[in-house]
Amino acid sequence: MLARLSIRDIVLIERLDIEFSRGLAVLTGETGAGKSILLDAFALALGGRGDAGLVRHGAEQGQVTAMFDVPKGHPAAGILAENGLDDTGEMILRRVQLADGRTRAFINDQAISVQTLKAVGAALVEIHGQHDERALVDASTHRQLLDAFAGHEKDVAALEALWDIRRTANADLDEHRAGMERAAREADYLRHASQELKTLAPKEGEETELAGRRTTMMQGEKIATDLREAQEAIGGSHSPVASLSAAVRRLERRAANAPALIEPAVKAIDIAINALEEADQHLNAALAATDFDPAELERIEERLFALRAASRKYSTPVDLLAALAAQYAGDVALIDAGADQLKKLEATAAEADKRYAAAAAKLSAARTKAAEKLNKAVNAELAPLKLERAKFMTQVESNAAAPGPQGIDRVEFWVQTNPGTKPGPMMKVASGGELSRFLLALKVVLADRGSAPTLVFDEIDTGVGGAVADAIGSRLARLAGKVQVMAVTHAPQVAARASQHLLISKDALDKGKRVATRVNALAADHRREEIARMLAGAEITAEARAAAERLLRAATA
Repeated sequence: MLARLSIRDIVLIERLDIEFSRGLAVLTGETGAGKSILLDAFALALGGRGDAGLVRHGAEQGQVTAMFDVPKGHPAAGILAENGLDDTGEMILRRVQLADGRTRAFINDQAISVQTLKAVGAALVEIHGQHDERALVDASTHRQLLDAFAGHEKDVAALEALWDIRRTANADLDEHRAGMERAAREADYLRHASQELKTLAPKEGEETELAGRRTTMMQGEKIATDLREAQEAIGGSHSPVASLSAAVRRLERRAANAPALIEPAVKAIDIAINALEEADQHLNAALAATDFDPAELERIEERLFALRAASRKYSTPVDLLAALAAQYAGDVALIDAGADQLKKLEATAAEADKRYAAAAAKLSAARTKAAEKLNKAVNAELAPLKLERAKFMTQVESNAAAPGPQGIDRVEFWVQTNPGTKPGPMMKVASGGELSRFLLALKVVLADRGSAPTLVFDEIDTGVGGAVADAIGSRLARLAGKVQVMAVTHAPQVAARASQHLLISKDALDKGKRVATRVNALAADHRREEIARMLAGAEITAEARAAAERLLRAATA
């Protein structure tokens, strides 16, 4: 899946582009040629810890780019979607290491956090060495690997859904029970307060309305006299309307003799009479508005006093008393009817617990059976790896009292390196070389289940003999039939199994003033020569070349 690794201005590397093919790619070379630098640079691109010491001397920054062809639905694509990044099918991971120690991370040229880069990198690539079995440290990873081996993904997803239902049902039950307990502690007070507020029956906005009405009444009492005097002047016994109307009638009788003189005056007087009559209507309406029953004012003031007294008593604004009344009524109802609701919620929670427990127990039993099959498959791989006296075992510890979204099981890989010795967690019991071989056996069994699509093995064949090295090479090749595998190796038996052979070398530049690491893909003849060097050492003999040829023929047989 890894298309190319591009490195710029990293220690001993000025510019390097490596094209990887599918299958098993091996990287070989003399000790000190730069294999560790190459892996450090690769790890940097995957979100590993930055280090200013990785920048080539004299450069301001170094840069590593790893390009992947990611299929639809891959977990790495899901991580991109969760972080709002575009998924174009091709995933370009780029890390810039500055000489001052700072780093920058990019995916598809979009700036992202190092944590996001690390999450994507972990979904795409696993790097394994004698001291870097990160995928085997966390017990939760072991459970995921076991589930992947057994094909339990759908069962786990269904159990997670039941866990959510169970958690919601129990949360509802706890909330209702807490409400009932709180209400019960304050029952007498709540009943009294609820009844008092129910009798008061406050309404939202009532205080403003009553205060406005009270103000109007009190002000109306003061202006009523003035309104009556004005009304008497306009519409009473001294009103000019009657005399004006008589004058208009007299003028209208003379209008035929001198219309031009009389009609404008008649028109103006008519307007005045209409205006006076309209004013009289407004004054009558104003007087009616100021006319109130003193008993009503008293009732308004008593109501305002009662509302404001309740506001002070309950430390609540008058406008919120109605809401408080509803709350208290609800609490009282909870006391009265809560027992029935409690029974319903208890039944719902019990049913959710029962369904989850049944599914968790069933999955636990399936995991126990799957663990036996995984043990058998892994142990079958151990003898050729010179671990014939060792034993791999998957510990499944079930605890129904400690449930979780993925069930009630804690899964951990254990080993027994020799008969009679005490078995224990693989990371603690196995030595470095043993651990690498246990890891390889496990990865071969899991194949493309529970593994990243690209696996990198860093010298896992260190310290083993020819037969074991050949077994390791055979298993790496088998593993490469399902996932992409890259291996840094010193074992010719492993190198002979590769579908792509890359030679790491260190060249002198500028007349020996500086050196640079180079990586070259080897053609058939050069590949045989490199395997012969791995067999013979500094002096390559005809026997070494013949042995290399036999290894290559055997690998393709």
